[in-house]
Amino acid sequence: MPQKLSKSSHLTPARAPITSRSMAIREIISLPDKRLRLISKPVEKITAEIRALADDMFETMYDAPGIGLAAIQVAEPIRLITMDLAKKEGETEPRVFINPEILSSSEELNTYEEGCLSIPEYYEEVERPAKVRFRFMDIDGKVHEEDAEGLFATCIQHEIDHLNGVLFVDYLSKLKREMVMKKFKKAAKLAAK
Repeated sequence: MPQKLSKSSHLTPARAPITSRSMAIREIISLPDKRLRLISKPVEKITAEIRALADDMFETMYDAPGIGLAAIQVAEPIRLITMDLAKKEGETEPRVFINPEILSSSEELNTYEEGCLSIPEYYEEVERPAKVRFRFMDIDGKVHEEDAEGLFATCIQHEIDHLNGVLFVDYLSKLKREMVMKKFKKAAKLAAK
């Protein structure tokens, strides 16, 4: 998910990388790239490559700027999410979620204006469960269960959707969804010329 910022603000991530190597900004794939519809595979083992990917994803996410990024958005079809919902500019709260799965959802719903780094500069209100309980593995391989509500619940659902080949525009009316798809297909054709 993108970070909405005023023109005068910027993100300056001050965090130590997970690995000792330097991080790289990766290309974020966008509509109409068909890879966004792939179902990502579980991470079997946390390796140096997985840690390096997480570092690159943070670098990419902060540069975009965004608050959440799924590995498939950088063309890696594995079940890995990076997220930072720090509320104050200049502070960071980087989190990694590996093989996340929603265990339960509230009947109560919340509506947030969502956007997506893979659907640049398009925002729309989406209704989702207000609270979820989910299970995930952290970057050290420890399994956790956690409750999420508010923006955290929206963001974790949005990013898990990515891992399942679902985009936030799939929650819109058929007409709105078709308009968005048409717009991004046309832009891709123009960019290819």
